[in-house]
Amino acid sequence: MLYNKNNIFYKIINGDIPCKKIYEDSNILAFYDIKPKTKIHALVIPKKEYINFTDFTQNASEKEIIIFFQKVNFVANDVLKLTHFKLQTNNGEESGQEVFHFHVHILSS
Repeated sequence: MLYNKNNIFYKIINGDIPCKKIYEDSNILAFYDIKPKTKIHALVIPKKEYINFTDFTQNASEKEIIIFFQKVNFVANDVLKLTHFKLQTNNGEESGQEVFHFHVHILSS
């Protein structure tokens, strides 16, 4: 599967579609899910083009992977001030992945 630049997260990163931004830096963007499944439902996405978890872990550098997950933790703990939360990522359509740009859900009640 090739990365499709017509996905909603690519358009959000490029500013073509607005989002309720939580945090942004040169590598990641975190924002609230438009269809929350829990009281707090945030998404964290890398700004580089990765299709899913497998693509990210196979093609991102070790440094990128470490920094990404450190930023997920930063968003959950320091920005959202959560002490209890669940992380979720879906890898492929059969697992429930709807947007084919790698992302992590931060879920908390």
